[in-house]
Amino acid sequence: MKHHILSIHAHPDDAEILAGGTLALLADAGHRVTIVTMTPGDCGSMEFGPDEISVMRRAEGAAAAAQIGAAYECAEFRDMAIFNDDASRRRVTELLRRLQPTIVLTSSPTDYHCDHEATSILVRDACFAVSCPNYQTGEAAPLSAIPHLYFMDSIEGRDRDGRPVSADFAVDVETVFGRKREMLAAHASQRDWLRKQHGMDDYLRSMEEWTRARGQLFSVPYAEGFRQYKHHPYPTSPLLQELVETRLLR
Repeated sequence: MKHHILSIHAHPDDAEILAGGTLALLADAGHRVTIVTMTPGDCGSMEFGPDEISVMRRAEGAAAAAQIGAAYECAEFRDMAIFNDDASRRRVTELLRRLQPTIVLTSSPTDYHCDHEATSILVRDACFAVSCPNYQTGEAAPLSAIPHLYFMDSIEGRDRDGRPVSADFAVDVETVFGRKREMLAAHASQRDWLRKQHGMDDYLRSMEEWTRARGQLFSVPYAEGFRQYKHHPYPTSPLLQELVETRLLR
């Protein structure tokens, strides 16, 4: 059986950094993959205004997704303006109902960026709401069931205070690491921004270091970590773990 995997993170390049290899493996296996960013990265530039950089970053997001045959969408929130309120929850619920994923990968509940954390909460609660017919959101019909929900790693695998955030399991992405790197390289507008704002001279090298660090914990060269959200009444069967087959690491 083929599945629809939805990756929804805050900004263009977040999914590629944290789950690009896993998404490539799933796409190679014939599953449908959609990458959604909550924002178009409108604050991510020292040189361009919000409208200009948004156009550039949407195009980069689509180019990155196309490298693995995935679709790309932007939910059109704005940087630093993702909040856990009813209007936002209904927007995300409507998006999930329209796309009808069976697996959702989203941001870690604890991370360095407020947009990452707000996205995690909104997606978690929207997954619950998708099957509630009285929670009205728009034209899309309620889904028949809550999708399987997984959290990606936080950036550098740490919380805001620098404490490690452990993964329940990881995916060995050694065979597709080159493609993961190419997906991230499509986000070329971010090099200057990350150098000036984040102190990262080479965002590709930083991604490689983070992916290698997660791999070392599982005795492989490169890996991506995940945690499955299993609270009642979310699905608890290991669907993503089964789909990655022999590349599953525990």
